[in-house]
Amino acid sequence: MILAGDVGGTKTNLGWFRAEGARLSPVIEASVRTADYPGLEALVEPFIARHRYPVEGACFGLAAPVIDGRSDATNLPWPVDVRALQRTLGCDAVWAINDLEATGYGIAALPDDACAILQAGQPQPHGTLAVIAAGTSLGEATLVWDRHGYRALPSEGGHADFAPRTVLEWDLCRFLAEEFGHVSYARVLSGPGLGTLYRFLVATGRGEEPKWLREALDDGEPSAVIVEHARSSRSPLCAQALALFISCYGAEAGNLALRTLPRGGLYLGGGMAPKLLPELQADTFVRAFTEKGRLSPLLSTMPIRVILEERAALYGAARHGADLLRR
Repeated sequence: MILAGDVGGTKTNLGWFRAEGARLSPVIEASVRTADYPGLEALVEPFIARHRYPVEGACFGLAAPVIDGRSDATNLPWPVDVRALQRTLGCDAVWAINDLEATGYGIAALPDDACAILQAGQPQPHGTLAVIAAGTSLGEATLVWDRHGYRALPSEGGHADFAPRTVLEWDLCRFLAEEFGHVSYARVLSGPGLGTLYRFLVATGRGEEPKWLREALDDGEPSAVIVEHARSSRSPLCAQALALFISCYGAEAGNLALRTLPRGGLYLGGGMAPKLLPELQADTFVRAFTEKGRLSPLLSTMPIRVILEERAALYGAARHGADLLRR
């Protein structure tokens, strides 16, 4: 029995999986609010006590960098230490990996209908894969093929410098620099980032904010409100913020493709991409992805897919735990 977790800044998905050779079968799953618990041990203990399966191995994907089995949790409410988890679980076979690593390992387990195609491209068997995921923050990872299969290489590329391409984006960069100092892609390409884009447009006089919209933003979750009113055409400001988000997302996905050459495919993971699928399927994202000057023809050959299965990281953590246990 493999215990797996996808530990995010907002929620944590947990699951028990039965590993039978190369086959991995989900047994039971649950989802809880991450911030409701003082640490990962306290979060996991009730799930274990409730179901009482023997822990033969465990793997957790964390929305944070993991160094030597420890994460100081840039996007989590508390640090994580694998040694403390091993003591809690009474098992030495416990691993923690970055959540984008987990998503990458989950790709192999996804059926064809678990992804939506943005650009068919020309997929290369065993070609490098890349994953980019906007959610609470922005994550990026690469997967390379070796004789055992794909191996995920984590990164913190989402915190790299934001690269403006237009006058509007230069103004955005200056606006964010005055507030935050360092301006990363995660400031722009995340749930909070969409709200920041809207706030920038209002603050720089690029549209009128009606009272009803201000009240809706104050009462609700800003990114959801912005998407709703962009789609309903009630707010040109919301539509402009969402269009800017999609364009910047495509541009950074293209940057990742240039760095990693994912001839096997580039995948959009995380919680936002499935919710924004209609906007991603329009031409703005792919156009921004491929507009790379002399390298544009190369990027037009790279497959781009949106992962629709929200449990991809959970399944990937379970699969990676099972693989490590077999080794």
